[in-house]
Amino acid sequence: MLRLSDLTLVESREALGQLPDGKLLVNTINAHSYNTAQKDALFAEALKNGGCLIPDGASIVKACRWLGCKSQPRERVAGWDLFAFEMNRLNEKGGRCMFMGSSPRVLALIEERARVVYPNIEVVTYSPPYKPEFTDEDSRSIIKAINDADPDLLWIGMTAPKQEKWTYSHWAELDVHCHVGNIGAVFDFFAGTVRRAPAWWQRHGLEWLYRLLREPRRMWRRYLIGNALFLWNVWREKRGVKN
Repeated sequence: MLRLSDLTLVESREALGQLPDGKLLVNTINAHSYNTAQKDALFAEALKNGGCLIPDGASIVKACRWLGCKSQPRERVAGWDLFAFEMNRLNEKGGRCMFMGSSPRVLALIEERARVVYPNIEVVTYSPPYKPEFTDEDSRSIIKAINDADPDLLWIGMTAPKQEKWTYSHWAELDVHCHVGNIGAVFDFFAGTVRRAPAWWQRHGLEWLYRLLREPRRMWRRYLIGNALFLWNVWREKRGVKN
């Protein structure tokens, strides 16, 4: 069982500038991933033991306050915030960024946009096989592609919890010297294949509702049932209930 009170979270967007240099695994947590981690021990371990965890959800920020957690994030820090901060910083000095995940079409759109938005960044991409779980051979190919690219920034986009569990399980095999972020949905946002909620919805913590209204058939279970489950799980943590 993952407990919010056991986690150390990034407090604000400004705190992203204080992350240490070198090899660092950065994950995000929102209501959906918190729920999933209650039943997935490896996912919970990956979130708890990664190098950095950002609160990608207003519900996480509010829950931490209500629970009186040791980490008290002042605001939501979205995966997009992490992406924009890291890409802008790398663009200022120049370097190589790798996008690992998603489809060849999305990656092609990312490369096209990055040439315009981040002209000082060399972009390398790798699209892994589309399957629920990778074979050992698949993983070896992915690891080799990453190590051969030797990126200054690495983004992993395979949706949660697959991306977090894979990166955590193969962390020792990744011979990189950079920040590594698991930011699945950001691949589509940046490519333009999925529209992100306008600023007003983001400021008021309603980005989830915007996605639900745009894709009700795909998102209803995650948000309607998932949000109720999140409240239940947080209440259980408040009561000190353990599995």
